[in-house]
Amino acid sequence: MSEWSELFKTGIALLAIVNPIGGVPLFVSATTGISAHARNHTARTVGVTVFVVLGLAALLGTRILDFFGISIPSFLVGGGILLLLLAVSMLQAKESGIRQTPAEAQEVAERHAIGVVPLGIPLLAGPGAISTVIIATHKAPSFAHQLRLFIPIAVIALIVWVTLLVAARISSRMGTIGINIITRIMGLILAAMAVEFMVRGITELFPALTKV
Repeated sequence: MSEWSELFKTGIALLAIVNPIGGVPLFVSATTGISAHARNHTARTVGVTVFVVLGLAALLGTRILDFFGISIPSFLVGGGILLLLLAVSMLQAKESGIRQTPAEAQEVAERHAIGVVPLGIPLLAGPGAISTVIIATHKAPSFAHQLRLFIPIAVIALIVWVTLLVAARISSRMGTIGINIITRIMGLILAAMAVEFMVRGITELFPALTKV
């Protein structure tokens, strides 16, 4: 598979995991009653947070794994399980505890630094997205190729920003049912990618299985 195909695949995976549409109801609820300028500033903060968090994962992720002595095949299996749990929650149109804890939900209600925590991280740029970036970094053959991962990361961050800028219109036009449908579709895509990660990791951990 060509490098650009891999970048495109990574971008699709991140879009499914980050799921900006799924974050619209929470963003609208958290920013109700504030000025349009403040709401736009919050949307920009979320976009920048997503870019910074995923960018740091691309630059430092594999080094962190090396520091803790974690092999990529093991991380593939673990990350695949994490993504599968997230996908199951998305298929049920539920908010996963992986993304947001009750305490973080309360922080949204109180509107303290919501652009960074919890809207930026962990709601959008959460463990699933970070794991996907680290796995993609491992497959990049050189530092220059790793830097190219910033292309899909930047695109996703831009999509997040634009989506949240028009969140009120999206919410009013799509409604809860429409947003849940999109979330379920993203969950289905994510479930397939999670299985692929796990199969790849298990195959690398147990090469003999490929000969069966």
